[in-house]
Amino acid sequence: MQNPERVELVRLRLGLTRIGFAQALGIDRKTLQRFEDGSDFSEAVLDRLCRLSGYPEDFFLKRSLEYPNRDGVSFRSLRSLTAGARDAALAAGALAFELDDWICDRFELPAHSLPQVNNASPGEAAAAVRSFWGIGERPISNMINLLEARGVRVFSLAEETRHLDAYSFWRNEKPYVFLNTAKTAEHSRFDAAHELGHLVMHRHTGSGHKSAEDEANAFASAFLMPPADLLAHVPRVRCLDDLIVGKKRWRVSVAALNYALHKIGVISDWHYRSYYIELNKLGRHIEPNGIEPESSQVWAKVLTALWRDGITLRHISAELSIPDRELSSLLFGIAAPASSPVNSRELRVVK
Repeated sequence: MQNPERVELVRLRLGLTRIGFAQALGIDRKTLQRFEDGSDFSEAVLDRLCRLSGYPEDFFLKRSLEYPNRDGVSFRSLRSLTAGARDAALAAGALAFELDDWICDRFELPAHSLPQVNNASPGEAAAAVRSFWGIGERPISNMINLLEARGVRVFSLAEETRHLDAYSFWRNEKPYVFLNTAKTAEHSRFDAAHELGHLVMHRHTGSGHKSAEDEANAFASAFLMPPADLLAHVPRVRCLDDLIVGKKRWRVSVAALNYALHKIGVISDWHYRSYYIELNKLGRHIEPNGIEPESSQVWAKVLTALWRDGITLRHISAELSIPDRELSSLLFGIAAPASSPVNSRELRVVK
């Protein structure tokens, strides 16, 4: 029988309301309701569904998928995030579970080594995580790789909405982070650090309380730009160009560096506002002296190992009955074999 929950997932991924979905399938709302109550679609409607969505018929005949628990999910930009965009992102999480479980049946990925930091300020929590990981106060060259090396599952989102930055949660003792790749590389790095803050500070208290987002932002700022390192390398700022040049060390946005230096007293209130106004004149989505986007090392190594065994992303797509475009959008667009060798100490194949 066709599984209504899987059809609902596809509707969410398409970003359609129930009425819009019914119209796209050429049926009325009552027909859709009967399907949701347990009746199968006709072959003609199922064919239209497959052509509309790009999902094969087999996808709709399998068991229900597991979704991220909404109560345990930390969403950035929650106030401005529409229900449709949120639900589409959670549906992407359900697809990621299918892919992650398939990969974990074949590979042993790094176990997580995230400390839980309770009853500490965000700055203290950031310093504690750096100390626990033994990275001192040096700049972090690649946030995604750092998280992956500590056992965080990092997936990408190709959601075309500026209101969805990232989200994170715990599942079966595994930490997950989803990053919207439509953002600038600097923005994405900050999002990754922000979600790390939620994972280490709010696992047991939840991230729904009023101050959680501010705490995660403060954590991200201190984690990416330790105050002592800031003072050592940018003791004074004379103009916006100093910030544009200085941001290169920490690979953050000019706005984030402006905020961090203002917070520790290097930049006055007046200059902070002035630099912010200058940046807005350049355009909110324009990042001066931008950096290259980060990508996943773990997924590249997994796909390389599979490719060497003759298994491509298209093979995985066929086995899971999930379009390869959906899988690719979860894996940072990595579809070709990676050029770097597989490090057996980081990735163990289970066969």
